[in-house]
Amino acid sequence: MRGGNVRKTTRARELRQVENEAEDVLWQELRGRRLNGRKFVRQLPIGPYFADFACRQANLVVEVDGSQHAGRASDRFRDETMNRNGWSVLRIWHADVLNDRDAVLETVVAVLDGRLKDKSISVEMKYLPAHKTTETVP
Repeated sequence: MRGGNVRKTTRARELRQVENEAEDVLWQELRGRRLNGRKFVRQLPIGPYFADFACRQANLVVEVDGSQHAGRASDRFRDETMNRNGWSVLRIWHADVLNDRDAVLETVVAVLDGRLKDKSISVEMKYLPAHKTTETVP
């Protein structure tokens, strides 16, 4: 975040220090352009929120959710805010990252490659493509 908001940069650094096991496992697969040469960052500030992982090139946010996220209205608003800011959101379960990492990575690649481009909500994951407008939310 060159020249960015100092408060948000500090908070993002704090969040990177307390990631959970699933986030750490997924980060080992995403970091250093290891996934199809795509660059991901952790805890990217988007509006008032921080994305677990983000690929700026594809405007893709990947969120790793535990069971406490099931059906939370605040997550729905968070997703809508990120969508309005031009980011597609892929939500995957913490347990799936730990138990079926290959399937999770294939899902991320499917989004990056454009094979998964329509809204998809299932037991395993949720994918919400960005709105097709130029409107952004500060």
